[in-house]
Amino acid sequence: MDRPVVYLDNAATSWPKPPGVLEAMTECLLEYGANPGRGSHGMALKAGRVLLEARQALARLFRVANPNDIIFTLNTTHALNIAIQGSLRPGDHAVATAIEHNSIRRPLEAMRRLRGVDVTYVRTDEAGRLDPSDLAAALKPNTRLVAVAHSSNLLGTVLPVGEIGAITRPRGILLLVDAAQTAGVLDIDVEAMNIDLLAFPGHKGLMGPLGTGGLYIRPGVGLEPLMYGGTGSRSEEPEQPEVRPDKYEAGSPNTVGIAGLGAGVRFVLERSIREIAAKERMLTRRLMDGLRNIPGVRILGPEPDEERTAIVSFLLDGADPAETAFRLDREYGIAVRAGYHCAPLAHERAGTLGRGAVRASPGYFNSEADIDALIAAVEELAKRRT
Repeated sequence: MDRPVVYLDNAATSWPKPPGVLEAMTECLLEYGANPGRGSHGMALKAGRVLLEARQALARLFRVANPNDIIFTLNTTHALNIAIQGSLRPGDHAVATAIEHNSIRRPLEAMRRLRGVDVTYVRTDEAGRLDPSDLAAALKPNTRLVAVAHSSNLLGTVLPVGEIGAITRPRGILLLVDAAQTAGVLDIDVEAMNIDLLAFPGHKGLMGPLGTGGLYIRPGVGLEPLMYGGTGSRSEEPEQPEVRPDKYEAGSPNTVGIAGLGAGVRFVLERSIREIAAKERMLTRRLMDGLRNIPGVRILGPEPDEERTAIVSFLLDGADPAETAFRLDREYGIAVRAGYHCAPLAHERAGTLGRGAVRASPGYFNSEADIDALIAAVEELAKRRT
């Protein structure tokens, strides 16, 4: 008999999903699987309402005044590309940090290569902590965009987005926040934090399916669309309509996925960010306390008493991280992730660029027993190497 999987890879995608997510997606497929905005019949109108309800739930979660300022995307990477490519022009300067995911780094490097954009990466310490004054010192008269991950997907470090926003907003610099690891997990208030652009996944902390995500665009911020095409509105005009969200949502939407995303967001709102964050903090502390008592284990990132997300990356002396993850999966039925996690800049700061690391990421549906199983497995693997 196959053993139950201990799933600790929620930083890649959350699993399992709340039951309501499957129910919402199934209902869409069976009862109103028409194309929203492309017809006036009942099924198309129902599909359109589901998209609106999902936008409204997201607006409530992020304190967005107008739900139409939230556009749906395929994922966080898609959203970040819309924000970065849509805002930067030749001669602009952009600032990011030295722990960014490739979903920020690669579009910025593409803008450097293709448009001559100047890019600066602000250093952090090895745990990923950022001094906002260092970021302020990196700004130039032509700085157009500051792009930062709210939390490192390797180190779990939470960057002081509110403090960064207090620096950028008075200077008229756009602040783009990558909420891949924090949407649905940490409280995000786009107005209070002076966030101009918020990119988020639907499939991680928001509990929705893969292939969903979004971008909040502050009123008054103009971005060039990444794609042009049919929107179901202003079809007689050759230009992309200016009205939001149509301007940025060319083509037929992922209605089934967005139905699931809406259900996931409503689950988060019902449980509350406070409850979810408290559960994940408890599991993270338990995991870090257990791992640090194992000889030969090095944990990356901030201490458990500091603000951090439920990401615990570690190394086992004398063991290749990929081998460790493979053994955890095959011998113990524990799913974690090993490698560079698409974040070589963060590995460089942590001193692990030549090796990578094992990353365990608990989620809301994990139990203390799941954490204890991983600790016991790592302890056994460590003993085998002595």
